[in-house]
Amino acid sequence: MSILNKISRWYFSKASLPYWCVLALDSLILIVTAFAIDLFFEGAHYFAHNTVPIVLGILVMLVVFVVMWRLLRTYCGIIRFSSFVDLERVAFANVLASLIVCLIAFALDRFNVPASYIMMPSYLCILFIFVATTLLMWMERVLVKTLYDVFRRNSDTQKAFIYGIRDGGVAIAKDIRSQNPLVYELKGFVAPDTEDNIPDLLLGVKVYKDDADLLAIMEQLGIKYMIVSPLQVEHIREKADFVDSLIKNGIHILMQPEAEEWDGKSLEGQSQLKEVDIEDLLPREKIEVDLEAIGNQLRDKVVLITGGAGSIGSEMVHQVAKFHPRNLVIVDQAETPMHTQRLHMAKHYAYLDCETIVSSICNQTKMETIFKQYRPDYVFHAAAYKHVPMMEDNPSEAVQNNIYGTRVIADLAVKYGTKKFVMISTDKAVNPTNVMGCSKRICEIYCQSLNRAIEKGEIFMENGEPAVTQFITTRFGNVLGSNGSVIPLFKKQIKQGGPVTVTHPDIIRFFMLIPEACRLVLEAGTMGKGGEIFVFDMGKPVRIVDLAKRMINLSGAKNVKIEFTGLRDGEKLYEEVLSENENTKPTSHPKIMVASVREYDYALAKKNEEELLKLSYSYDDMAIVAKMKEIVPEYRSQHSKYERLDK
Repeated sequence: MSILNKISRWYFSKASLPYWCVLALDSLILIVTAFAIDLFFEGAHYFAHNTVPIVLGILVMLVVFVVMWRLLRTYCGIIRFSSFVDLERVAFANVLASLIVCLIAFALDRFNVPASYIMMPSYLCILFIFVATTLLMWMERVLVKTLYDVFRRNSDTQKAFIYGIRDGGVAIAKDIRSQNPLVYELKGFVAPDTEDNIPDLLLGVKVYKDDADLLAIMEQLGIKYMIVSPLQVEHIREKADFVDSLIKNGIHILMQPEAEEWDGKSLEGQSQLKEVDIEDLLPREKIEVDLEAIGNQLRDKVVLITGGAGSIGSEMVHQVAKFHPRNLVIVDQAETPMHTQRLHMAKHYAYLDCETIVSSICNQTKMETIFKQYRPDYVFHAAAYKHVPMMEDNPSEAVQNNIYGTRVIADLAVKYGTKKFVMISTDKAVNPTNVMGCSKRICEIYCQSLNRAIEKGEIFMENGEPAVTQFITTRFGNVLGSNGSVIPLFKKQIKQGGPVTVTHPDIIRFFMLIPEACRLVLEAGTMGKGGEIFVFDMGKPVRIVDLAKRMINLSGAKNVKIEFTGLRDGEKLYEEVLSENENTKPTSHPKIMVASVREYDYALAKKNEEELLKLSYSYDDMAIVAKMKEIVPEYRSQHSKYERLDK
């Protein structure tokens, strides 16, 4: 009885009303069609004298059709979302119902049931009823869908093109058409210039070529949005002129959020489309890493990350956490960012044994306490002062934090048996022109020379056994969105109405997303055997003034000027990832190379660092930098008070 009550409550509930409406309309179509065709073929006179048996025959037909409609669920979907599959289901249900009606008519004739009781339509009438009913049911669904689409449009609905005609573009088209209210009205597809065999129509709208006439067509049709297929994101990043022309003509470019992974089939569960930021448009290749190999090394291990509240360090924390280390130890001297990091880890990685420790890497006794207590298997060293102008004015801090701090962590890693020590360096360490870059080069020298001494069996752990630590260095350039980087600065300046300050019209930089850079660091740490300096392929360089212009256009701001302020102290026009005396060797990863650099004896490297540290407490900038230039002969200052030391 409970089952019957449940069924009755559903069938007569308010929620089921649309289904009953569709069923009633379908039934009315069948009844009217059957009467009209019977009347046409049999004539009015015959119909008038056999009304009751003809009506009974049509009612039997209706019951059969309704049963087939129910079994094949032709009216149980949302009719405004009808697709070709739904139309196929209607046709198939009507075919089966018509065949059953034919069988009933044959049985009545075979068993000589009197025509005065019931009269089924003739076989010819059944055929015509099937055709007419199916067509009218199709028209009903198409009409409802069309009317629904019309009424979903409002004053806020924007006309849009989709860039891409394959699976990705089709999936987005279906997704935006299902929105209520209608946010974007699809007016056409754009076939990329790499496509062949371009169709004239797709999903009922025209397909346009990606050629010189496209912008004029978009202006004529009033198109204000270009939605990029997930499969065409990389392609459109390479078309800088095309992107710039869209932006200049007021066309908004929409993409899926970068973090979302598209399965190639649907957009179900995906985040909404978002208007692109400058980061989305910078040309770069997708970076793949061996996640399984990384996971095998880090899983159930103790991992220490220094600088874990900074731009690079915090992303390293989040990526390492996904591999389920036994213990994750985060060290940073910045209290507020560390508090934020602590809250994030508690919320998203509550299952993880995570320690957040506020301290400077220069605090040797505190660092020793940490290493002695946790004995990390892996150390990712991201702590460093990184701002070029600040270090140019404070070379003593660059020595005490960057150089001495690195030596503290490196020596403790050796003492307490860390397996791998991965130091995050910078392209500014190559042919350095500033204090910051030179300080990182000295860190590289120390770590590489220490690794060499370990390989020779000259260095020992606290228990007296030969040291086992492998030292690996990674170099890369600017990362998008890092603290103090140029893009957040430009955004702030544009928001304030300008001017946007660029140091030099010819200055160029390499850029990489923070997650991409960190994945490469993990990959390099996995493949490294010790002593390598890994260099990342940073892709194509970007002129900073072009970056500024594009950001201004993207913002829609008017009359924002660009002002050239001159190169800052120690700043290069362009960054390098290798010096003239260095060569690279390929690795198993296409984006990672090994630099063949000049190597130093460990005893000399340590002696130089000790002398430099002692000198740093004199706070004599000239003397400190002179010593740094002695250690790194290729260090030549630019736009700096230290240039006199190079003469």
